[in-house]
Amino acid sequence: MALRQLRYEDDILLRRKCKEVPVVDDRIRELLDDMMDTLSAWENGAALAANQIGILKRLVVVDYGDYKYKLVNPKIIGQSGVQECIEGCLSFPNRFGKTIRPQSVTIQALNEYGEEIILTGEGEMAKCFCHEIEHLDGHTFLDKVIEFIEL
Repeated sequence: MALRQLRYEDDILLRRKCKEVPVVDDRIRELLDDMMDTLSAWENGAALAANQIGILKRLVVVDYGDYKYKLVNPKIIGQSGVQECIEGCLSFPNRFGKTIRPQSVTIQALNEYGEEIILTGEGEMAKCFCHEIEHLDGHTFLDKVIEFIEL
């Protein structure tokens, strides 16, 4: 496995839409492993989208609490409720803000073996799913901030 270099701030790849992954193969699994290793190198990160390491593919890894996910082509298929969140991002160090997110989000994706999975996240996990899927569409949490804060 390898650690990948994070992209920061005004890097153009953070604003590019990622492409669907047509086939989940060994190359994609290796990339997902690299992404998980890269995420694990940061003690304050919960998830990582592929464009945050310069790869324009619809891939996300999550390592939050007891949950570890490797997601291919994730998309939101349902949401409910509203919550106010505090967000930050590995690609925007030391920048934090309040956002409004759904309280519950259901996503559809493929796992690292190409099998379809459906996951529902509540609270912090819902925020995490929204945050990362927006990265894949070229958006960042800064686009959603209603008030910047200092932590």
